[in-house]
Amino acid sequence: MTIFVFLASLLGAMAIGAPIAFSLMFCGVVLMTYMGIFNPQIVAQNMIDGANSFILLAIPFFILAGELMNAGGLSKRIIDFALAFVGHLKGGLGVVAIVAALIMASLSGSAAADTAALAAILIPMMRNAGYDVPRSAGLIAAGGIIAPVLPPSVAFIVFGVAANVSITQLFLGGIVPGILMAVGLLIAWQIVARRDNVKVLPKQDWAARGQATLKAGWALIMPVIIMGGIRFGIFTPTEAGVIAAFYALFVGLFIYRELKLSDLYGVLLRAAKTTSVILFLVAGALVSAWLITSANIPGEITRMLEPVMDNPILLMFMMMVLVFIVGTALDLTPTILILTPVLMPIVKQAGIDPVYFGVLFVMNNCIGLVTPPVGVVLNVVSGVARVPMGKVIVGVLPFLVAHTIVMLLMVLFPSLVLAPLEILGR
Repeated sequence: MTIFVFLASLLGAMAIGAPIAFSLMFCGVVLMTYMGIFNPQIVAQNMIDGANSFILLAIPFFILAGELMNAGGLSKRIIDFALAFVGHLKGGLGVVAIVAALIMASLSGSAAADTAALAAILIPMMRNAGYDVPRSAGLIAAGGIIAPVLPPSVAFIVFGVAANVSITQLFLGGIVPGILMAVGLLIAWQIVARRDNVKVLPKQDWAARGQATLKAGWALIMPVIIMGGIRFGIFTPTEAGVIAAFYALFVGLFIYRELKLSDLYGVLLRAAKTTSVILFLVAGALVSAWLITSANIPGEITRMLEPVMDNPILLMFMMMVLVFIVGTALDLTPTILILTPVLMPIVKQAGIDPVYFGVLFVMNNCIGLVTPPVGVVLNVVSGVARVPMGKVIVGVLPFLVAHTIVMLLMVLFPSLVLAPLEILGR
């Protein structure tokens, strides 16, 4: 009955159009009333505790770094770098989109920001070259969701705080899955686009490639600085966010000189708006998380899953199916905040590595960003590319299949995630 009260109150509030954060708080209040322990101080205290975290400070700084990258010309030079090396290949602009998405993912960690930047530059080029525009838009959307999987990732920070898992280990665990997602997209793109009759860009000589590399060099060394510093203990993930934001600001203002002082207000405002939404969600989620624990909802679900608790692969598969279904209706952050307190006790009881689960959990939630009916990233690329949503959904399907196959491989072969962690040192 407790599970029913939890789901009915949460889904009911969302169904009438209440924002997710308020739905989470309402769900907590309903659970408290049902359990006979209603106390407004519990709501207030848990919300304060939810947002009062040093680790969460990384979120506004990484979001700001992404905004500064786009405004300061770093994103544009990454795309030019990819064009110089792979733009001449058959279906080259699609390959450029994937390579650029992979590089940009290692800088900002924001799926929506990366997708918008890629679509704004590449969609007009792909349209003029004769590419199927809805399919191209679908590819860019699928490439954009690599960002929350590759470090630095805001999604990993949120999960790490909610699940009390090392964010540094989550960052390291996301490297191989992020790269494999890009490889899966390359294979899918070559299959679906090989018959297209499109213009092929001229092959650039090594002098032009060297020039493009030099121009993009400041952007390309940014992930090395961030991950190297975190890996070797020079700074924490939170401090890495500050360094990333300062680095992007410095390069945009003084190296590329595309970022003007007059642009800073708009950049800061966009970053503040995005940050406020995420942190308010985190604060509201801790109310429901505390009640989920108090009501022993994970224990009830564990009893339901008891027949498969001895089979970690089957249990992971069932949990990933649940996450996939929820992800089609909710955005990335709410799904993480709602399901983490429910699933983590089950993960620990089954002996599944929390870092391994966290990487797949976030990866699965990212796939939800390009899964109808909600598909936040699909909406972004649809608006930027000016392609009807229905056509974008059709265009993204082959790449959605590719991402799903990669995720299933991770479920079947946990070493794909865990082996790099052991090599790099946990």
